[in-house]
Amino acid sequence: MENCSKYGFTFFTFLFIGLGTAMAQQKDKTLPKANEEYDQNKYAEAEADYRISNSKFPNRSVAPYNLGNAIYKQNQASEAKYAYAKALKNARSRVQKHKAYHNLGNVFMKEKNYTEAVEAYKNALRNGPDDEETRYNFALAKKMLKENPPKDNKDKNDKNKDKNKDKDKDKNNQDNKDQNKDNKDKNDKNKDKNDPNKDKKDGKDKQDQNQQPKPQPGGISKDRLENLLDAVNNEEKKIQDKVKARKEKGRPVQTDKDW
Repeated sequence: MENCSKYGFTFFTFLFIGLGTAMAQQKDKTLPKANEEYDQNKYAEAEADYRISNSKFPNRSVAPYNLGNAIYKQNQASEAKYAYAKALKNARSRVQKHKAYHNLGNVFMKEKNYTEAVEAYKNALRNGPDDEETRYNFALAKKMLKENPPKDNKDKNDKNKDKNKDKDKDKNNQDNKDQNKDNKDKNDKNKDKNDPNKDKKDGKDKQDQNQQPKPQPGGISKDRLENLLDAVNNEEKKIQDKVKARKEKGRPVQTDKDW
């Protein structure tokens, strides 16, 4: 294994060998070749052969784990995590899980996804609790997470702070309004109590109200009502005169015949 000083965490480059059956190892000639290429820092060639080995034996952990290492060495950490996930799926022993989780945590550290890094190292320690390098990486990941909380949590905390701030502001405003109202009512009450002319004013207001003229019922004045009645009577008289004139015009006139 080697220490990646740039990120301050360690990386397992241990190559899994002998994880399949003896017959499978004899048939898989690609895996030893890929391991040799990896040792010679030929990571692209090693990646190609690990992929071939993985396709031939898809249920084994050795090829995908070593494939993740080869990809990681080519500065493609985000892609390497899929290979480590495949290795974890096929892992049979705690040793295999420990190393795969450890390197998966390193991937998340490179991505600055400290939340997932903490979880990965935690799982690594569950399968290898005595490994000091994993413990160191775990502590470092927790430190980085504390210093760099997830954006969603930060936004949520800021939103809650603003909400509480507005709530406190509204409460203070309402308290001030209530206090001002109480003070006003108290001042008005004291003013009325201290006013020596209050009873006289109240008596005068009642007297004025009693002296005010009462409104006339009907909503129409006497003069206007008389004018309307006169107009109706005049119209009725005109109609009667017309009817009388028509009757007189249609009456036959009697005359004496001249024999």
